[in-house]
Amino acid sequence: MRAVVMRERGGEDVLVSTRVGLPVPGPLEVRVRVRATALNHLDLWVRRGVASPRLPLPHILGSDVAGEIDALGPGCEDLEVGARVMLNPGVSCGHCEACLSGRDNLCRRYRILGEHRSGGYADYIVVPRQNLVPIPPGLSFLEAATVPLASLTAWQMVFDRADVRPWHTVLVMAAGSGVSGWAIQLCKLAGARVIATAGSDEKLQQARELGADEVINYRSEDYGARVKALTAGQGVDIAIDHTGADNWASSLRALRWGGTLVTCGATSGYEALTPLNVVFYKQLSVLGSTMGSKADLFKIARLLEQGRLRPLPFEVLPLEAAAEAHARLASRAFFGKLVLEV
Repeated sequence: MRAVVMRERGGEDVLVSTRVGLPVPGPLEVRVRVRATALNHLDLWVRRGVASPRLPLPHILGSDVAGEIDALGPGCEDLEVGARVMLNPGVSCGHCEACLSGRDNLCRRYRILGEHRSGGYADYIVVPRQNLVPIPPGLSFLEAATVPLASLTAWQMVFDRADVRPWHTVLVMAAGSGVSGWAIQLCKLAGARVIATAGSDEKLQQARELGADEVINYRSEDYGARVKALTAGQGVDIAIDHTGADNWASSLRALRWGGTLVTCGATSGYEALTPLNVVFYKQLSVLGSTMGSKADLFKIARLLEQGRLRPLPFEVLPLEAAAEAHARLASRAFFGKLVLEV
């Protein structure tokens, strides 16, 4: 089968289009014919060796996958070949306390497609049957591929970690990213007021179209001062931030007394300066978040089917243009998601 393989760590040129063996599903596994796979910054971090630096090579990237069931392993005979599915990116053991409590993303054996095991930059992928979610009617493969990883990440940040309520004002950083695009929609679904930041007026307009109430161009404005002005000097109740070191201290200072910052990543770097006096004096909460429960993707799919959520804007490139897509993702010159059509 065709695949784009990462043979070593480094720049975009380490991604090579080649032929590899067709994977065979084992017991309780399913082979999926990949039709589309979306990029995430995780792809860049794995390729550069920042994430999972000891990962065996060669490796196939791609956490977000949509396609159709192609072959069934033993124990999956109740499923239908040809059914349209999107894949839950998180793979867990299924039998530990965390998994059985519905918090499978806390499983000590938790793995992510495209990071710890082969992903979707290929014609076919084999996954556990528990990772299949039916694609909602009306969604194309390309649209479905934009959904899983970013929407699950945002869901846990908004509902499980921050516990966003209708009376909250939420600051969503880097509105052009996938996680932030979903976070805007989910915060609005919860009835909250959303202030979104981005680096261009075009991205800010698209953030408004997703539901943001107020927008701030962080390149032309002091977003901390603007947040204060928009909240009558109080600050926001919650900040959703994955930008990392560059904005860490400013995001903490943008919180009101007793506020909460939730982070799921560090695009600009891990080593951030924390003003501890602001944290303890204002009694702030700083919460980490990674992915979300498998069950939550079924809720997201229902909301998509009902039209209460919508897929993010996306751009499409062919699978063979994976290196070009990586360069474009790193440039941050677009809003939403980049999708490889397979």
